[in-house]
Amino acid sequence: MPRKTRAVIDLCALLHNYDAMSSLAPDSQQVVVIKADAYGNGAVKVAQTLASQVSMFAVAFLDEVYELRQAGITQEILVLQGPYDKSECLLTDELNVVWMLHNHSQVSMVHHAIQEAHIIKCNHWLKFDTGMHRLGLMPKEFNEYQRDFPLLFNERTVIATHLSAADEPAKDSCSVQLARFSTMLASTSYKLSIANSAANIHLDKARKHWNRMGISLFGSSPFEGNEIKPDLKPVMRLLSQVIAIREIEVGESVGYGDTWVAKRATSIATVAIGYADGYPRHAPIGTPALFNGQRAGLVGRVSMDMLTFDVTDIKDITLGMEVELWGKNLAINEIASHVGTIGYELMTRISKRVPRVYIGECRE
Repeated sequence: MPRKTRAVIDLCALLHNYDAMSSLAPDSQQVVVIKADAYGNGAVKVAQTLASQVSMFAVAFLDEVYELRQAGITQEILVLQGPYDKSECLLTDELNVVWMLHNHSQVSMVHHAIQEAHIIKCNHWLKFDTGMHRLGLMPKEFNEYQRDFPLLFNERTVIATHLSAADEPAKDSCSVQLARFSTMLASTSYKLSIANSAANIHLDKARKHWNRMGISLFGSSPFEGNEIKPDLKPVMRLLSQVIAIREIEVGESVGYGDTWVAKRATSIATVAIGYADGYPRHAPIGTPALFNGQRAGLVGRVSMDMLTFDVTDIKDITLGMEVELWGKNLAINEIASHVGTIGYELMTRISKRVPRVYIGECRE
């Protein structure tokens, strides 16, 4: 019998989340961000499921475009890091990509390619740095860019920025960034994009012509502290099974390094998943999992292929019992909190050796 470790991807939940997020900004269009293999959920399947509703997808860099095109995805694809060199730039029309231009070199390169008729598409996005300070053109140079690169500024141009703390509503940095963006755009009428998932949920001033839907699409709240609980359904359930059960005495240890020692007679269940599958190696003792709906805590170190849990208090523990590491009944953000990370990282790190099993193809 094959190992039953798998990531079950619920496509009905995916569609529900798309509808829920879209309903928050009915006058906006949604860019569906499927970088990093759709946050580990499978970019091709996600794009195919949403193809009839979505007019633009987004990925991080050009290499992520090819798989989608080979699978027959025809929508425009926004490349969030822009072209790295001229050879990529010259693929603009062939691959039907839209570039997010964030530095002077990119702007100049794409403008020159349009000018020399090497590419036709000119509906690109220009990103301005209003406070995130990773990527972006400087707002004080906005007028100069309009003057020096006129072919990039037209009725289809999108001016974008990224908020540094939209997922922390108590901070006021979003207001500062929004004010900078608004000042920069005075007396212009370009299409705009500000909101990521968190901003689309709670910042109505950030909802513009285009919103960028990422982590929310996959049912994970972008708010680490659950300050706001949007109407989202988990898309990924990470599941495995019990492959061994043993009884150990007081004073016996479990796992590498003898990091956990039994303080009572204990039942230990070994589960067929580990850090090679993407489960975080530094998950601490007590990180929960569900055994047939019942909680048990991790004990011992995470191994490459296995985890061990104290199941002394689990009723009717059996070999082969299904174990939910996160998903519909155990929020990924709860596990992330134990581990000291965020749901994004846990979701995206699930390795290729974990099969994705798709269920719920509930809309044509």
